Parts: sequence; structure tokens; C-alpha cells
Amino acid sequence: MPLLSPGHLVGLFLQHRDQSWQGSNRSTHLATLTTMASLTRTAKLFSQFRPVVHGARAIIQAPNVSQRRSFTASQPFPVARYGGRYTVTILPGDGIGPEMMGYVQDIFRYAGVPVDFEEIQITKDSTEEEFDNAVICIKRNGVALKGSIESKYGGVEGGSRNALLRTQLDLFANVLHCRSYPAVRSRYSDIDIVIIRENTEGEYSMMEHEGVKGVIESLKIITRHGSERVARYAFEYAVKHGRKKVTAVHKANIMKLSDGLFLETCRNVAKEYPEIEFTDMIVDNTCMQLVSHPQQFDVMVMPNLYGNVVSNLVCGLVGGPGLLSGRNYGEHFAVFEPGTRNTGTTVAGRNIANPVAMLNASCDMLEHLELNTHAELIRNAIEKTVNIDLIHTADLGGQATSLDVLELHLPSLKCLGV
Repeated sequence: MPLLSPGHLVGLFLQHRDQSWQGSNRSTHLATLTTMASLTRTAKLFSQFRPVVHGARAIIQAPNVSQRRSFTASQPFPVARYGGRYTVTILPGDGIGPEMMGYVQDIFRYAGVPVDFEEIQITKDSTEEEFDNAVICIKRNGVALKGSIESKYGGVEGGSRNALLRTQLDLFANVLHCRSYPAVRSRYSDIDIVIIRENTEGEYSMMEHEGVKGVIESLKIITRHGSERVARYAFEYAVKHGRKKVTAVHKANIMKLSDGLFLETCRNVAKEYPEIEFTDMIVDNTCMQLVSHPQQFDVMVMPNLYGNVVSNLVCGLVGGPGLLSGRNYGEHFAVFEPGTRNTGTTVAGRNIANPVAMLNASCDMLEHLELNTHAELIRNAIEKTVNIDLIHTADLGGQATSLDVLELHLPSLKCLGV
């Protein structure tokens, strides 16, 4: 079988990124990709068409990106609103997700938040049709709150529903604000770091195959367009929020083409923001520096896989997965979720999971909807429950149950004026 042309590969890549890439189409893609003889030849092909991919994506999504300093901020989100109330899609997911989503709904009802929920059940066992319906629902409402969907191990069918959701909605930036809680015991009490992770490319492009029996090729996709828009998002975030420094995290010393492109793009974008200090750091050194001296970091921007690892590391530094929320933004849609994307299956249904991460995610969503008064009230109640009343679940070294946190949360809302 003849080797695929760069133009054919471009077509496959864009079709994979912009369509569901499932069923017979997905099988065809995998079968076609297996004709590539070796990782070396694959890398050469991708290095040839990388500028073409950038050009094609730029025409489709963001013409003249380099001339638009804040193209994401200028795009209005299509948020569903009826009679002064917002409609939001909720995806409870697997594990503790349904419990945590129930607590959010209880808090919203108690606080009189003008949000109606359209619930879509998506789990690891859901069909492709059910998943497609969830994507349609989010596109209709513009905003979603989700729990983590468990990913099955082994096999090639389906892939990660979490990753597929992000690519189909083109949620290119994941934002995780990691800050210390004064009353939560941890190694450091003064962490305040924002991690911005590229959310649709890298090793999570879900393009892997067995070209030769016993040899797996997993394709890491880095494009100039994808790198530029997440880098620009990081600098715009720093400007908007009064941050002073952006650090690009990479492995360009080894992955000279892929991470080299990411680093080069970050450096070029940094030149447009002379008021923001720019540095870069290799990912393995970054992990060591985060453990030994996290105060040196402010805003961090990085490719997909590194963002996953670093986000979980920093969550551990401030108290674990039960506290922090994550925000996923694209040009048209936004999805909010707990920061570590952990299903918490081992503690599901036992009334011991920490609801704070999901409550914080719901506050992020309210701020996105510009319901700032309600968001502030709920955040203040969280701060009071965790830092003043010292109601801590087992993950924080306490003995409180999930319902204990919720029950103390409600009176706090009442005291704050709800």
C-alpha cells in the first residue's frame, strides 16, 4: 500500500478533530493510519504538513490570529436564557459525580439561583448516540457543569469521553486556579498559581494504532494554531487578573519538533506582552520546583499531558482533589468541573466525598453567567465552612461527612443574606 500523502494526512487529522470520529469512520482512520511504516516516517510527515494544518485551522476558526490580541474574549458565548433564568446542561458522570451534582442543585434551590438544569446522563457505558445528544445539549445551552466520566482501559473503541467532549466542543483552554486554604493543613500555606492547559491536542488527540504486531504508535499532535491560542489566552488572563509572570512548561530539549513548536510559539506571543515577565521550564524540573519552591510560579501554560500531571501535583500541594475546580473554555462554549477530573469511584455512595470542588465549579459557572452576587455568596459560605467552622471531610484529615458540609453550608448562606 502506498505511503499516505501529507495532504491526505491533513484531511484525516482535521476530520478527526472536527467530527465525532467514531463507528465505521474511526475504524477506517485507524486502518489507514496503520500504513505508515515507522514512527520516524510519521514524524517526518507531520513535520511537513504542520504549517498546512495551521493554515487550514486558521482559515476555519481564527483568521489573522496573530493580529488579534484577545480574539477569545471578544466572542460572545451563546448562553440559553429564558425569562431571566439561565438553562445549563449538567452531566453528573460516574463515581461521586451524581452525589456532588445533587448537592449543587440543593444549594442553588436554597440560594434562589436563577438557573434551570437540563440533565444528561453520560457514563462509561453510555452509547455513542447518548454522547452525541449530550454534545448537542451543551451546544444548545452554551454552558455545562459536569462530573468526571470514567474511561475504560484497553481496547481502541470510544476513547475517553472526557477528552472527546473537549475536542468536539473545541474547549481549548483548561484553567485551574490553585490556592491554599488557610485552615487546611498542607506543606505550604501561600500557594496561588494559575495553570492553563492546552485541552485538545498533544497526546490526548486519541490517534494511536498498532502498525506492526506488538508495536504501538501514539501520535502527539502539536499545531502552531493550537499553541498560539492557548499561549495568548494565558497572557490575556495574566493581564486581566493583574498577574505578573507567565511560565511555559515543555520538554523541548527532547521533543524538539513538537514541544519546540509550542515553546517557539509561546516566546513569539510573549513579545506582544512586554509588561508580563516570561520564562520557560522543562516539565520534569517544573515538578521538582513545584514541590520545593512553588511560590516562584504565577501563571503557567503547557501542553495537554503535562497540564494533567502538573494540575494533579499542585492540587495535592494545597490539600487534595476535593477542593479545586477546573474551567474549560472554547470560543463558543464553556464547561465547568472539579479540577482533578477524578471519578472518586472508591468513595461513591458512602457520604464521605468532599463536595467543595464541585461547589467551586458551580461558582465558576455562575461567574461565567455574570451571576456574581450568587457566586460570591456561595464562595463565602465555602470559605466559612472550611476555614472558620473547620468542617473537613476525611480527605482533609477531618471526620465530617458530605452532608455535614452541606448542612453547615446552608446556614452560612442564610447568615450571608440569602
